[in-house]
Amino acid sequence: MLADGLRYKSKVSGSPFTAATSFGAATMSCFLCGKHRARSLMVTRKILGKSQAVCSPSCKAADEAAS
Repeated sequence: MLADGLRYKSKVSGSPFTAATSFGAATMSCFLCGKHRARSLMVTRKILGKSQAVCSPSCKAADEAAS
């Protein structure tokens, strides 16, 4: 941290989670594990009365497949 309280002098614009050109390539965070994955690797499940995006088929299986 700098003396004037700033954490950085300049910042790269944009976000690492920007939407890609195709809908399936965009990322979303899993409601259960919180990791960002491509939408094409997720499914929706009804959790607490609302549809939420979660890893498919499970968070553990998605982690193993990514390794």
